[in-house]
Amino acid sequence: MTAPFQPGLGYRLNPDVALRAEPFGALAYHFGTRRLSFLKAPELVELVRGLGCHRCVSDAVAALPDGRRGIYLRALAALAAADVIVPQRDRSEST
Repeated sequence: MTAPFQPGLGYRLNPDVALRAEPFGALAYHFGTRRLSFLKAPELVELVRGLGCHRCVSDAVAALPDGRRGIYLRALAALAAADVIVPQRDRSEST
């Protein structure tokens, strides 16, 4: 069982996931689980690709219009549950 999605933590695209651009957004293929997920908006694809550049998910969605933040947070929670995005490793672990 995976840990619950926490917007106060940093996330990144799972290295086992490949994104393929599509007119509607992207297809996300997880090579480990062989699951296919649909990212149904180009803005969501851009958000997912840029998650690793932010300290936390809340910072990443801060630039979105207020009325859209909840939609994207729910989408990110679903992607975390599908293991498409994963928590960032502690920066001290990478040294």
